[in-house]
Amino acid sequence: MGSDTVTGTAERRGAPRAVGVQVTARQETDATDRDNPVGEAGITAREARVPAQKGGRDVREEQHYRPLWIEEPARRRRLPDPVRTAAVRSVLLIALTLIQAMVAFLCTMAGSWLAFPMVISSVVSTIVATWGALDVWVTRQVWNQRNGVVSMPSSTARALRRERRRARRQARTAERAQERIRRRSGAGQLSHS
Repeated sequence: MGSDTVTGTAERRGAPRAVGVQVTARQETDATDRDNPVGEAGITAREARVPAQKGGRDVREEQHYRPLWIEEPARRRRLPDPVRTAAVRSVLLIALTLIQAMVAFLCTMAGSWLAFPMVISSVVSTIVATWGALDVWVTRQVWNQRNGVVSMPSSTARALRRERRRARRQARTAERAQERIRRRSGAGQLSHS
């Protein structure tokens, strides 16, 4: 009963009829629902109601697929890879430090022999985690200085860009000179022959 309505819908849309393949009625209108919410959505809603009257079981199979989330463009740009690596490393070090501090506290409260080594290791971990947090800041500053568009006279990014421009200019000049030489030698051969 439900397959008749599905193949009927597929035939109306001009899709080839296949045995054992079910075509959902509202699959093609996913993009148009956003563009034309009144016209296209009204038609698909009517098409979706048809199987509900004929058979209650087919309604679930033909319901429109809705994603669990809608992707939105990011508000901020993605961090550069070295900075992201340093940030992930820092978060892991801080998490490990917090776990060690909690274990040290619990061992101290329980009077365990493990309390002293855990306190010492959590102090060392705190120093390492502080270094990790500073590493994120330093890596970000270095990346901005080398690759970012920093409007400072001391920025090495400007100097690198200047060098690249100079190299490009020299390559273009050499290419033009070669072209002139080729043209002159070609013109000389034509005139003497």
